[in-house]
Amino acid sequence: MYSLRFGVPEPAGCGQVTGVTIEQPQWVAVEHRFLGLDRRTFRPALIAFAIAVVLAYGLPALNAAIPWHNEIKAGDVLDLGDGATAVPPVGWQLENGTLTGAAPASLQIDLATGGATIALRGASFTSTADAFLDQVLRSQGSPGVNAARGTVTTAGGLVGVAQSSSAPGGDVLQVAFKMSGRVALLVRVRTAPGQFERYQDTVGALLRSITPGAGR
Repeated sequence: MYSLRFGVPEPAGCGQVTGVTIEQPQWVAVEHRFLGLDRRTFRPALIAFAIAVVLAYGLPALNAAIPWHNEIKAGDVLDLGDGATAVPPVGWQLENGTLTGAAPASLQIDLATGGATIALRGASFTSTADAFLDQVLRSQGSPGVNAARGTVTTAGGLVGVAQSSSAPGGDVLQVAFKMSGRVALLVRVRTAPGQFERYQDTVGALLRSITPGAGR
């Protein structure tokens, strides 16, 4: 076969200038050929193919084999900062946040299971739990249909204010607590539409386990 290279004009007087020259093919020696192909290109091609296979199949398989998140075990306790704690549901995944004794506390904690998520968010707030929940709902625009507001009391006597809502995207329960000092805590539970009752006992156990910490 021949290849075309542009940019070199024909000599003057040869008719129309095409700007095309012809290169002769480069022949591969017999000892380097296999089935008409240059054997010297086999190794780079195989390396490139192996890398492509690893990227396409190896990494997804490795991700599937290694758990991405940390599964909650019996006895694990969430560190909410300033001595405040909560007991997460066993078997759920800790996607964000810290356990007691593991690292500095985080005010952003995320728990997840197959059809539900629980997010715990701390914020600086000096007023009541009811006022804190009002502020949260205003910032969200209160989507969906809201149920009547209620209260949740923990095992340690801490009282929180609860508001549930339903929307096409799912069911949401939000509970606000006034923790110790200048900190307020929001617990937001999300489930698939019509699935909240399936997790009601688990969510209730977590809410009852919340302690306010020191200096309340």
